[in-house]
Amino acid sequence: MNIYVGNLAASVTEDQLREAFAAFGEVASVKIVRDGATRESRGFGFVTMPNEEQAKTAVQEMNDHEFEGQALKVEPGRSRTVPSGFGERRPGGGGGGRPGGRPGGSRPGGRPGGRPGGSYGGGHGGRPGGSGRGPSRGRGPL
Repeated sequence: MNIYVGNLAASVTEDQLREAFAAFGEVASVKIVRDGATRESRGFGFVTMPNEEQAKTAVQEMNDHEFEGQALKVEPGRSRTVPSGFGERRPGGGGGGRPGGRPGGSRPGGRPGGRPGGSYGGGHGGRPGGSGRGPSRGRGPL
């Protein structure tokens, strides 16, 4: 059984946690979750006990038990199920890029990936008097 152990003091080691839970039976593994950058404890971890009855007893006895100055939050761990829609592979996925791209990354009349007609900024294909960045605001020569 996987057991969640929360509200761990930052100083608690995996060996200390293993020893505390071993009082209730065999402990298969202990993992304290740590910050990826600093390697400091994130204040929770998991204990795995193969015997279901021993694990249930450990959960009951260790929940709200003071350990290294803090009251532990201990409960059966949740299974790692993926919510519907996450991680599923569906045929035809992907998308992204523009269809019909040419090898070499350049299109005629423009910069790489630009629109035909010489306009780089998109919008209206390089209308005279415009910047190529959208419709003209009706302003004439200043």
